[in-house]
Amino acid sequence: MRSFRLFEPATRLQSTASQGVVVVYHQNQFAMFEGRLLLDPDQVMYFGDTGHRLMLGHVDGRPCELIHLSNTLDMPGVSWHGLRTLIGQVDDALFRLLGLAQQLDAWYRGHRFCGSCGGAMQPREDERAMECQACERRDYPKLAPCIIVLITRGREILLARAPHFPPGFFSTLAGFIEPGESAEECLHREVKEEVNLEVDQLRYLGSQSWPFPNSLMLGFHAEYVSGEIVPQPGEIEEAHWWSVDDLPRLPPKGTISRWLVDCYLAQLDGAPVPPVPA
Repeated sequence: MRSFRLFEPATRLQSTASQGVVVVYHQNQFAMFEGRLLLDPDQVMYFGDTGHRLMLGHVDGRPCELIHLSNTLDMPGVSWHGLRTLIGQVDDALFRLLGLAQQLDAWYRGHRFCGSCGGAMQPREDERAMECQACERRDYPKLAPCIIVLITRGREILLARAPHFPPGFFSTLAGFIEPGESAEECLHREVKEEVNLEVDQLRYLGSQSWPFPNSLMLGFHAEYVSGEIVPQPGEIEEAHWWSVDDLPRLPPKGTISRWLVDCYLAQLDGAPVPPVPA
């Protein structure tokens, strides 16, 4: 579903003669109307009451806003979709725009009041920041960096599943970087904690914004050195070595976890490495 050619993030919407577009959001879901997620602003009055609006940027030169509804009305032709359900269902550019919208909405709702004095905060017009009207504290959107790693052993790859995964679904290992850690130190720690393995030959491949709600995934490849798999209780339900010729159900295309797997398969086959997902 290719909806536009170019999205340019912005903190202030510049005046333009062209018609703007909006994405409509309520209870962590986006509105789709007649198959479209980017909507005409004039339609919004029929969807429900507006709670707040956030500027996102420009889509092909047109201003683009997020409209968060405080409540919704039943309207023929409207369906609601969580961001996770749209992975692989919309193109990378649109998914990236919706991910930005979800991240900024979570940030806005979490900073309505000042963490220092409790005063009301308002968005600044000249930069992406919430500012306290009483003490002038400013809070900016923050990212939580994490590593995600594909561990290989020749023609085998290590895949695991968390307790909340759907049946039969396996993915690569991942974990958040702790204060004071480098990405490499985090990778070694997470692998040891989650599956009790030692790895080396770490190679950074690429990154992906992961808006659930505010992560930046740093993708690595690592090679197995030693150890027997011992899943971490409560975190890892199963973990196995899988032959590249007999893989389980994998994450969908467009996710960095699937991309890491596809990169290794391409390497084994001598094929071009696929581009990093947006």
